[in-house]
Amino acid sequence: MGWVFHIHLIAAISWIGGAVFMFVLGIFLRDKKAQKQVYPRIGPLFGYYEVVVLIILIATGITLITQNGLIDVLSSNDQSEVLVALRKKLWLVGIVVLLTVVHFAIALKTNAKERTKWQHLISRGSSLLIFLLNLWILHYAIVVRHIL
Repeated sequence: MGWVFHIHLIAAISWIGGAVFMFVLGIFLRDKKAQKQVYPRIGPLFGYYEVVVLIILIATGITLITQNGLIDVLSSNDQSEVLVALRKKLWLVGIVVLLTVVHFAIALKTNAKERTKWQHLISRGSSLLIFLLNLWILHYAIVVRHIL
């Protein structure tokens, strides 16, 4: 296994670990005053960190797909177990990227400001979906790795 795989793995750990941390913080930090003190400080740092990690994940993922000659195979009609799992993982990654863009846009626009009900709902909903989809992506990554 080359260095690209290891960077991809470390980035995935960082991405999912950060999501778990923010999820736990959101559950246990119930006090609205404390939230208004913590999130404006942690949010931007965490957000920029996660964007960099996501870019690393996408770049290393594309590199791994290219290095292993999977571009043509992914677009074929081959229904092998590993390709089906990899396709599902990639679809989920695409959804997570879109949700991350939406979440990040709202976060940038409303940091240290009061959010509308819609902004709050979309931001919290996208955050929860990103968290859950991360676990699903991890599942497919484990499936693919197990098969290989």
